[in-house]
Amino acid sequence: MKFSLIYEAQTTDTSREGDAKVLLDILEQSLLAEEVGFDTVWAVEHTALEQYAHMSAPETFLAFLAGRTTRIGIGHGVICLPPKQNHPVKIAERCAALDILSGGRLHVGFGKGGTQQEAGTFGYDLADLPPMIEEAMRLVPRIWVEDMVEHHGQFIDFPPRPIHPKPLQDPHPLLYMACTHNDSLLDAGGRGIGALVLGFGGPEQVAEKNAIYRKAYANRKDTDQVGFRPNEHFAALCPAIVLEDGQEARRIGIRGQRFFLEAIGHWGSAGAIPLPDPDSWADDLTAQTGDGTTIIESAIGREKVTIDFSDSSMSMLNPNHAYGTVEDCIGYVTRLIEAGADEILFLNQMGTVPQWAMLETIRNIGEHVIPHFRKQ
Repeated sequence: MKFSLIYEAQTTDTSREGDAKVLLDILEQSLLAEEVGFDTVWAVEHTALEQYAHMSAPETFLAFLAGRTTRIGIGHGVICLPPKQNHPVKIAERCAALDILSGGRLHVGFGKGGTQQEAGTFGYDLADLPPMIEEAMRLVPRIWVEDMVEHHGQFIDFPPRPIHPKPLQDPHPLLYMACTHNDSLLDAGGRGIGALVLGFGGPEQVAEKNAIYRKAYANRKDTDQVGFRPNEHFAALCPAIVLEDGQEARRIGIRGQRFFLEAIGHWGSAGAIPLPDPDSWADDLTAQTGDGTTIIESAIGREKVTIDFSDSSMSMLNPNHAYGTVEDCIGYVTRLIEAGADEILFLNQMGTVPQWAMLETIRNIGEHVIPHFRKQ
């Protein structure tokens, strides 16, 4: 089992100062993650998605992190492949250099970006991207292994060129895809690469997606393999706030999840859904029912979430998170592992979550949750 962190660089403060704070906060978290035993730090790539994701230059962040660390994996989760956004030659060169300088710690995920907002920034229609992504995805590993590379495709064309450096890992770093829909799981499995499953669906949905991916991987054709290093790997998202005060962790987690889903809802709907406005939310989302029971109520998109603290079985009450105590987190992670996950992608960096809660979460997971599973 692998235990990792994944970052969007979400922020409620879109000022110049807010940009600086979110990246420096994530750096502090990542350094702590290496100290307490996490396996990999993954950084997404998004452009022009204000509030939702300010991680627009993951190659810079990951290179800086690699220079400040010695052990933890460095993960692109994922690189966007539209050629005008990231040309395959430059992807191959940057990744190879980072793999060498990090001592072979690089993991490389591929994707297209999730919204028309991003695609349109580079002059594309989102619906037109899949064949470009397919061509670029197959070209990058060739650049890593061929002495002289020549390519004449539908979207990318260049004459014979010697392209250096080559990566430290031989033949190249492990490859992955971002997977949000079942079709992308079929693609990842069929291409023989890992699946980074990014969603809040919970263990039951993870089990369903795992079955789809494993079947596709088992039935893949050699001619469909992307790259030269097959990688059967299923990583599942695990939103997590883990504090000594479990009730406070759930309140912070639900609030962060609301921000996450409302922000991506805005960009995914081309602005039809407004951006989140946490200042308009109640300072404390907890409330008292008529019988004195403490609850949390929050609207997340169109879904109303209610957490009843009179029931100690929190992971059963709301199965789609690891918000709570160390014991709550262990219980939820156990269910993800039973659902088929090879790697847990802990997500705690959601826009409204304060830095102290993220640091305490990372320490609690590293000092208590990860050792629990390592012993097994």
